[in-house]
Amino acid sequence: MTTLRIALRNYKDFENALGEEAQLFEQVHSGIRVELVSVGIHELHRLALTEGGLSQGRFDIALLVTDWLAEAIAAGALEDLQLWQNRIPIPDWPRGWASSLVRPLIFGEKLSSLPWHDGPECLVYRSDLFADSGRQTAHRTQFGRELAPPVTWKQFEQTARFLADPASGLYGTVFAAFPDGHNTLYDFALQIWSRGGELLDAAGKPQLRTPQAIAALDYCRRIISDNSFCHPASAHLDSTQSGDRFLAGEVAMMVNWFGFAARADREGSPLAGKVAIAPIPSQQGTAPVSLSVFWALSIGSGSSKKELAWEFLRFAASPERDLGITRHGTVGVRLSTWRDAALQTRIPAYSQIESISLGARKLPVGPQMAAFALVIDGVLTRALTTADATVAILEAAQFEIESKGIGFL
Repeated sequence: MTTLRIALRNYKDFENALGEEAQLFEQVHSGIRVELVSVGIHELHRLALTEGGLSQGRFDIALLVTDWLAEAIAAGALEDLQLWQNRIPIPDWPRGWASSLVRPLIFGEKLSSLPWHDGPECLVYRSDLFADSGRQTAHRTQFGRELAPPVTWKQFEQTARFLADPASGLYGTVFAAFPDGHNTLYDFALQIWSRGGELLDAAGKPQLRTPQAIAALDYCRRIISDNSFCHPASAHLDSTQSGDRFLAGEVAMMVNWFGFAARADREGSPLAGKVAIAPIPSQQGTAPVSLSVFWALSIGSGSSKKELAWEFLRFAASPERDLGITRHGTVGVRLSTWRDAALQTRIPAYSQIESISLGARKLPVGPQMAAFALVIDGVLTRALTTADATVAILEAAQFEIESKGIGFL
């Protein structure tokens, strides 16, 4: 019996989808066992990269978030998949995928991994609440405009306050503010970009002394700290947990990943037919912006079963399997999946994912991304747990960035 070991994040949708793919792969490959090693996100990074699980062959494959790929490439942890694509090609690669899911995986001439589960971020909202005639009338009376998905951050706060009813267990919004090295950075980047700012200067150095960064942190700390309309658990929730609160009916709208809108329409969901998506709000006069961060399958450079691992990646990348994982709430990545008429009928949000993904921005690329994310974690943690001035918090973070030499090419 030959065992193929795959490391992944311990997220139910990932476990169910990859588990099904493992079983189906075993059925057509006699004598092969696929072992899934499901761990927390920090442990995944530690085991696969920091402790050399991929480079030393303890894992044959790992499901990695795109934030980590530059670090993994710099550490020599990943097999160059372009060599395998040249030998045993995946049909339709890369033209069968959106360019926004192809470019982040290529480093020079090397192909680091293959996309498996996509975001992107968008406004996810309860369309049934927005369509309620009583709420529409009250909102029109109070604000002089229709109750509709907010297009500015001012409207977002107004609408979230309006829809909140904590006494009945409904909050206007939720943030994923737990410092896990991911969503705090994602939300901060979106807040800055949607105000017309940038994370980096022309030399690729993070700059947190900008007016947009100050406005972004002021906005986040004010809303997250206001339990009258923002879910009170926000400071302790990561993105999946905050999405679960939305899917449990506790939240009216949120800026989060597309996948939660897809999960809302799964069979048996209490929110089926009651959730829609829209562009992320922005400062008035600034165009909406989205963020694309996604999960990809990589082969470890130290694997002794690279040909078998490549065969598994080819299997997972097939049109049938990419469409098949959507049954588990995981978001397929092929254009054929996004454009599938039956899927769009079952989960209407899929009719919008292509346009959102193609226009989504990417985070800075470089091996110091994890270090930068930790700095931003500290920024939000200090903002939510102290009364320190926003400017002082950002100045301290800027000093830390410069002292550690954090930058991106």
